[in-house]
Amino acid sequence: MFKILVIEDDKDISELLKFFLEDNGYSVRVADNGIEGIEIYRYESIDLILLDILLPKVDGYTVCKMIRKESDIPIIMITALTGEEEQIRGYDLQVDDYVTKPFSMPVLLKKVAAVLRRINGDQEKKILFYKDLVLDTDNYRVSLKERTIDLTKKEFEILRELLMNQNKIITREHLLGKVWKYEYLGNDRIVDNHIKNIRKKLGVDYIETIKGVGYRIDKVN
Repeated sequence: MFKILVIEDDKDISELLKFFLEDNGYSVRVADNGIEGIEIYRYESIDLILLDILLPKVDGYTVCKMIRKESDIPIIMITALTGEEEQIRGYDLQVDDYVTKPFSMPVLLKKVAAVLRRINGDQEKKILFYKDLVLDTDNYRVSLKERTIDLTKKEFEILRELLMNQNKIITREHLLGKVWKYEYLGNDRIVDNHIKNIRKKLGVDYIETIKGVGYRIDKVN
């Protein structure tokens, strides 16, 4: 089941979205301000974000910019701002779609399904590569220069997340949410320990540490 995060400060709209999304088989989390939305995104395994622009505390543009530094998670902006300039700004921040209020719920549901179908198709690659590193997602197999690497399930999932987001910084919080779900929240040392083990098993340092933030597959050796 896909989990959708709705970041919307209008309670009537957020409740309406939650009702229709859940009625169509989605799991839904709701945040009424930008800060709460970012926290939920970082600590939970979210598949798509419906994002308002005019939010309290942190506006939607800023929320989108912060998330795009960490992830390619699908984002659909839903806003009353209908001007061309606002829409261009949204697309410049790499949103997947831009929907103006008032909107048709059936059309929005179709857009959500289309984005998830496209993104999920891109991410369900069976084989992932980085230099001499090969990761087989179907068989949970990792090899480096034809040498098989024995990783634990959690180590494999961390490496897969990094390889699926090459050249992008992945935060410790994001990895906790994706790999451990609700376990170990607030204890990001467990991520560091697993990264250390992955590096040791690979024998090459393909994982770059971004001090105080997280990790990235981007390092030139």
